[in-house]
Amino acid sequence: MRAWLLHPPGDRTGNGRPLSLEEIPDPLPGPGELLVQVSACGVCHTELDEIEGRTPPPRYPVVLGHQVVGRVVAAGPVGDASPTVAIGDRVGVAWIFDACGRCELCREGLENLCPDFRATGRDANGGYAELMTVPTPFAHALPEGIPDVSVAPLLCAGAIGFRSLRLTAIEDGGRLGMTGFGASGHLMMQLVRGQMPETDVFVFARSPEQRAFALELGAAWAGGPDDRPSVLLDAVVDTTPAWGPVVRALEVLRPGGRLVVNAIRKESADQNRLLELDYARHLWMEKEIKSVANVTRRDVSEFLDLAVELDLAPHVEVYGMEDANRALRELKEGGGRGAKVLSIG
Repeated sequence: MRAWLLHPPGDRTGNGRPLSLEEIPDPLPGPGELLVQVSACGVCHTELDEIEGRTPPPRYPVVLGHQVVGRVVAAGPVGDASPTVAIGDRVGVAWIFDACGRCELCREGLENLCPDFRATGRDANGGYAELMTVPTPFAHALPEGIPDVSVAPLLCAGAIGFRSLRLTAIEDGGRLGMTGFGASGHLMMQLVRGQMPETDVFVFARSPEQRAFALELGAAWAGGPDDRPSVLLDAVVDTTPAWGPVVRALEVLRPGGRLVVNAIRKESADQNRLLELDYARHLWMEKEIKSVANVTRRDVSEFLDLAVELDLAPHVEVYGMEDANRALRELKEGGGRGAKVLSIG
């Protein structure tokens, strides 16, 4: 099969491009696993974190991609798993590839924090390929009627946004901020408008195009990263790859407000902003900072149900499979509307 491989630093092929398109053997499903023929895979900033060395080292060489849509074409021996999908079913695979299911955190429903958590496209091959395997319990049955390229960003950008909103504890009628307005932000906006119609959303984004898009989707206010609305906010969700917006977001929180940081890693170029963190200005008055770590299967399944109920409409820019490096480069450059998705089939 064809697959895009990330090789160890210093051992990459592809004329300096981050990924190399290669022919590799078709994977075989093991006990309790499914073989999925991939049709679409979302492009996420976490892939840039992996390429640029900000995440724990991947299992090199590795096939990236963790917003995967495809059809089940085979199954391995059942083993200890009970199949929940059949051959021919359309399924999705998210960032959570598997977790132990036995530790205290897993038993509490926090499998995203499991010490044995494995990530799709980092610890196991992901969806920048024509085929992949996945443990049966971690394959999500997908609703029909939504195109594959539109489902893909729901599996990470949407699901992690859903978890982030829940962690803010904001109620309808509150004032919510969003720093950054890419794939996750534009889906969170639609989720807020559908579930909390009286909530005012304030968007901070570098790109004029993204600010205009936020207003089109119902934002009450949109400004640049250094702009300030006339009111303080109950909660802010940060979806940017930089540290600066975290510090600036704390300045616009009301007393007792909460900042939720929706990012696997932050880029190092902006870390000097941390030196500007001032207790009295940024954290005093019982402000809170909470990080988001991964997603659970429940996050994904509940968000997929909501996406159908609320008729969420991801805005996607579709690339051919051969254009993976271009999609990653354009994601790195920023701007644009919505999510980027590779069409594999």
